[in-house]
Amino acid sequence: MGEIVGAALVAHVPTIMLPEEVRLEINEGKEITLVPGLHRIKQENLDRLKPDAVIVFDTHWESTFEHIVTAHERRQGKFTSHELPRGMRQIPYDMPGDPELARLIEKQAEGRDDCWILANDDPYLPLFYGTVNIWTFLGDPDTAWLSVALNQCCDMNDFLLFGELIGNAIEQSDRRVVLLASGGMTHRFFNFKDLRKRESQKAPDNIYDRAYYDADMEVLGKFEKGDHAGVIDGMSDYRKAYPEGHFGHYLMMAGALGGRAWTAPGERFSEYEASVGTGQVHVWFEQPEGGWTA
Repeated sequence: MGEIVGAALVAHVPTIMLPEEVRLEINEGKEITLVPGLHRIKQENLDRLKPDAVIVFDTHWESTFEHIVTAHERRQGKFTSHELPRGMRQIPYDMPGDPELARLIEKQAEGRDDCWILANDDPYLPLFYGTVNIWTFLGDPDTAWLSVALNQCCDMNDFLLFGELIGNAIEQSDRRVVLLASGGMTHRFFNFKDLRKRESQKAPDNIYDRAYYDADMEVLGKFEKGDHAGVIDGMSDYRKAYPEGHFGHYLMMAGALGGRAWTAPGERFSEYEASVGTGQVHVWFEQPEGGWTA
């Protein structure tokens, strides 16, 4: 029987891919904590757990008619971002996949009229930096990586249900899996002419609105207490702070871990940082001794 052995909310902000000297230049001479935070997640968690597979809920990959999960044997090549090619260009990647797990996830929707899942192995299926940036820091040759799209037509319950079905598929497999919700918290950008003045990772100065910062702090406080029911039940209010992807990356992960019954507390692996209006942080959720809903 398979299991989820770890989970995290991880920030894929493009700044992490810039050369160190550029990061220091735009951040008042200091390293952004998101970079050493990813190194710590790799060294302290993934290297320790040695999962068979990582599933990434990628906020930069939008789907419409169904949920999509990658089913390739391997994805390899070079990635250049259509959005920010100046900072993310020709990034090499070589990710083993897990078609069997992807198709087991797809199978969970068979016969249902409330959820549709496609496992897709098209060699021309695009890749997005919500996966590539995180894989660059956390990937290794022995761990399969699957990307999951964020469906732009889903509501909170759709995301939770899809996550639950992913959790069921993992349980039916023999895989040890880590889930990564790849995306930010509040995610509203400053006007074009103001962006370059706000590139440093300074919080709360560089959040679009102080009320959005306060909303992020409230959610982070609930994470640290393991109050996922509180996060889920407060989602309609939190969405007023424009969380990235309607916070679907977190909701899918939460659904896989028990939804409102999920009680594992989170540990920050970075400071909460802000840039160009948006908020980012890494939060790791360790599997409790008695299980995720103990």
